[in-house]
Amino acid sequence: MSDQDLPQLYLVTPPKLDLSSYPDLLARTLDAAEVACVRLELASRDEDEIGRAADACREVCHARDIAIVVADHILMVERLGLDGVHFSDGSRQVRAARKDLGKDAIVGAFCGASTHDGMTAGEQGADYISFGPVGETNLGDGTVAEHDLFAWWSEMIEVPVVAEGGLTEDLIQALSPVTDFFCLGDEIWASDDPVATFSALAKARV
Repeated sequence: MSDQDLPQLYLVTPPKLDLSSYPDLLARTLDAAEVACVRLELASRDEDEIGRAADACREVCHARDIAIVVADHILMVERLGLDGVHFSDGSRQVRAARKDLGKDAIVGAFCGASTHDGMTAGEQGADYISFGPVGETNLGDGTVAEHDLFAWWSEMIEVPVVAEGGLTEDLIQALSPVTDFFCLGDEIWASDDPVATFSALAKARV
């Protein structure tokens, strides 16, 4: 199977970035396998800190024609020259974001394991729905998004679906036939060699 037929890869940044080293690490990671999108998701709410991180990551991403979105901070999208927004609270802000940002911006929503919330977000204009966690992690409320959810969604719903949270090589192999994207974050950044770990997980797609 060619890379074009495989689920695409989506990266989420660590919650705190060392801007003296992270842009280089991000660049090397993005060069290790084809990535569709990067999500800036910092723990900080400090606008200056987010702005500096966005500038650094945007430069790396846009140099490679990779989209970059920010988690939750819709007002920063246009100000920082980003490509869209990802909402971590499901569907409730999707309609307003689509209206404010226009049809060309990326709007995504994390909907835990709720197909109802996912369908609502899709109806309101989300470009993708993220479900998770799929493995052992503290993402969301901890309710695991099971294989059957992705299988049903991929068969019944046209809006692209993202699997994230606690991904392993085995889970990536199992979910490859029923998801459009894999979102990787802690799985790689917490490892001793993020680039090698990312490459191994990317190769697990079938």
